[in-house]
Amino acid sequence: MSKIEIATFGGGCFWCVEAIIQRLKGITALEPGYTGGNAPGKPTYREVCSGLTGHAEVIQVQFDSEILNYKDLLTVFMTTHDPTTLNRQGADRGTQYRSVIYYHNNAQKAIAETVIKELTDIYDDPIVTEISKLDIYYTAEDYHHNYYNNNENAAYCSAVISPKISKLKAKFAHLLND
Repeated sequence: MSKIEIATFGGGCFWCVEAIIQRLKGITALEPGYTGGNAPGKPTYREVCSGLTGHAEVIQVQFDSEILNYKDLLTVFMTTHDPTTLNRQGADRGTQYRSVIYYHNNAQKAIAETVIKELTDIYDDPIVTEISKLDIYYTAEDYHHNYYNNNENAAYCSAVISPKISKLKAKFAHLLND
């Protein structure tokens, strides 16, 4: 019997995080979006990229926790981006690219704190990933959905996302879709 849960997190460009997470078994739905901002109304990509709204680029994922538990999902997320750089992933800079876990309940918050604590020793620098309660989530524009799979040969995808997928396959083969 399936048990569907929802998770929301950001680790730089949502195209990267989406491409990684959608390859895991147990994922039933996934979409890029925005949250954590202070501007009124639904923000646009251009507004979020300006850094003025305070929103982060995130993904919201539905997963079957009977197949993929939240701790494993967070471990994949935390080890496929750099959680030690404040408001930056690679060349992407700004608060919209921050490393953040938005929890949906207290159990998720506790697991996020545990995962960060367990991973502290694998990084040379301190983990700066925020843990925040999810407030309002906004779905991103349609052209951002399934971006890597629709644009795999684009320069950004080849240079930035493809190496992350290779790392995922090497480290987490047991959690991947067949």
